[in-house]
Amino acid sequence: MTNRNRAPFLPSLLLLLLFGLTVAAFAAGDDQFIFSGFTQSSLALDGGAVVTQGGLLDMSNGTNNVKSHALYPTPLRFRNSSTGGKVQSFSSAIVFCIIGAFPGVSANGLAFFIAPSRNLSDALPTQYFGILKQQNNANLFVIEVDTFQNPDMQDINDNHIGIDINSVFSLPSHAAGFYDDSSGAFKNLTLNTQIELQLWVDYEEEETRINVTLAPLHVGKPSKPLLSATYDLSTVLTETAYIGFSSTAEIMNTRHYVLGWSFGMNGQAAPSIDISKLPKVPRLRQKAQSMLLAIILPIATAALIISIGTIVTLMVRRKRRYTEVREDWESEFGPHRFSYKDLFKATQGFKSKNLVGAGGFGEVYRGVLKLSKKEIAVKRMSHESRQGMKEFITEVVSIGRLRHRNLVQLLGYCRRKGELMLVYDYMSNGSLDKYIHCQEDDKPTLNWAQRFQVIKGIATGLLYLHEKWEKVVIHRDIKASNVLLDDEMNGRLGDFGLARLYDHGTDPQSTHMVGTMGYLAPELVRTGKASPLTDVYAFGMFLLEVTCGQKPMKQDAEGNQVFLVDWVLEHWHNRLLTRTVDTRLQGDYGVDKACLVLKIGLLCLHPFPGSRPSMREVMQYLDGETPLPELKPTQLSVEMQGLMQDSGFNTSVMSYPQLMSSFGTVSDLSGGR
Repeated sequence: MTNRNRAPFLPSLLLLLLFGLTVAAFAAGDDQFIFSGFTQSSLALDGGAVVTQGGLLDMSNGTNNVKSHALYPTPLRFRNSSTGGKVQSFSSAIVFCIIGAFPGVSANGLAFFIAPSRNLSDALPTQYFGILKQQNNANLFVIEVDTFQNPDMQDINDNHIGIDINSVFSLPSHAAGFYDDSSGAFKNLTLNTQIELQLWVDYEEEETRINVTLAPLHVGKPSKPLLSATYDLSTVLTETAYIGFSSTAEIMNTRHYVLGWSFGMNGQAAPSIDISKLPKVPRLRQKAQSMLLAIILPIATAALIISIGTIVTLMVRRKRRYTEVREDWESEFGPHRFSYKDLFKATQGFKSKNLVGAGGFGEVYRGVLKLSKKEIAVKRMSHESRQGMKEFITEVVSIGRLRHRNLVQLLGYCRRKGELMLVYDYMSNGSLDKYIHCQEDDKPTLNWAQRFQVIKGIATGLLYLHEKWEKVVIHRDIKASNVLLDDEMNGRLGDFGLARLYDHGTDPQSTHMVGTMGYLAPELVRTGKASPLTDVYAFGMFLLEVTCGQKPMKQDAEGNQVFLVDWVLEHWHNRLLTRTVDTRLQGDYGVDKACLVLKIGLLCLHPFPGSRPSMREVMQYLDGETPLPELKPTQLSVEMQGLMQDSGFNTSVMSYPQLMSSFGTVSDLSGGR
């Protein structure tokens, strides 16, 4: 072969060799692989997960309220047939970096997982790392890198590593850090401060031991692991399973990057990751940009300034319909703010066909966000007064940090001219009242099991508000119309427009009376001072409302006002309590459970605040952990009459709701909410 004929062949041969080396760098066999960057990878991505041009695996992509997954494309065989099908030893090394967009604000973290299937559509989009569910987590092994403290998951803090097996609760967990080999001392690490960290996950087949180790990128693997647990994964993992990463992107816009990943099993250790080959994490360069602007602006010509001014003018005219109200103090709430343009497009211009509710509070529209395809509910209210706006927005954003499975999550807000728009998770099954108060035979209702599930859910949510969050939250408007039902008919408490917050261990301040007629505690009418016990009173009326299928007040055939609590008390006194249960249940309910709920409701409606239970005690009664205190209907009636007499009202009045009618019109009551 002549040199002339060999010359075209050489570049092709070199390209073939380079391609072979590239493939070998990413996969060293079925039992071992390594990625130093992900530009050439074939990972299966969904949700907000993308590979950047620089080779980073970005698990958030700046998209709000979506779950993200990145999986190795083919399933791996974890069980060893030579040892009776036991899960064989495996190890994995991961280099990652979490960047919090706003200091001091936390979001959910990142998770490494082993799952039986690539179908993760039933995982929640904003909770449990986008991989776990509240229940029924079968054949799941998860290592969580958690930067948010969730009381429901019994998290130890907002900066920890945990091992989760078939559950949202960690088997063990530990504050993020590592043990120094030279001194043996434990050194803390902060997960979301733009520091590249390396995580090792090792499983030993013989000892069935799981070790998890964490260290800064430029520190070698410590000899003492951060976490160690004994658990036979042969009882968990399927014969073949998928491995990968999951995360949720939320309104805080925290970025979760994976720089490198290696894995090995069946006697093959995870290959060491060459940190010199890893892609670079983007850094903020505000100072350099400012210097560049300082050089460019002075030498800009008048023609350029005129051109820019013309373009800006045209853009302002074009986007005038999307103009929003912004002030300097609102900059700190940036992560929670939606653009009016996005909400306008999500609701198709607030068209009437998307209107799902209306009342004294304003109008509620259903919408779908363009990028994430997430369903939202937009509450649109007029707000002519500027007084107190900053305090109101501060409160809205604070409540937006509440996270509980039985609360409707506030996603954010938008201000435009005289309007304030609040954005919530969309609840597909609407409000509870349309199921328990509709008298038409062809309309759906809830069976007793569903009603009891809703009751326990709302009780759990109120316990979280009163005792488990960082502040005490008083809802002040608990009723069936403010309870929404999700896809699985779970109750979620919504409408926090009247809520008040204060620190634990302090007394709430008196304020003007607000709420809904029939749900207001007697001391609230007298003093205007809301407290957790006034919420308990409203919850008691809610229990009667759900169980009896009736509103707190109605008119009988003769036009007389009938109060639900009077009616239930009278039947209890006559030993006919079961006759108060909603007739639409057609007798298909547990008598003991229904009577228990009715008695708890009457106990919560006690006219003296000190005699009402706390929400923690209510949960203990509902769960059967604590028996109800002895309380007779005649005793409760006498105490109610005593309250009326002390207040200077006619002693023939039997219960508190009748006292309310004596007050006439109360301007602050929001009966139309």
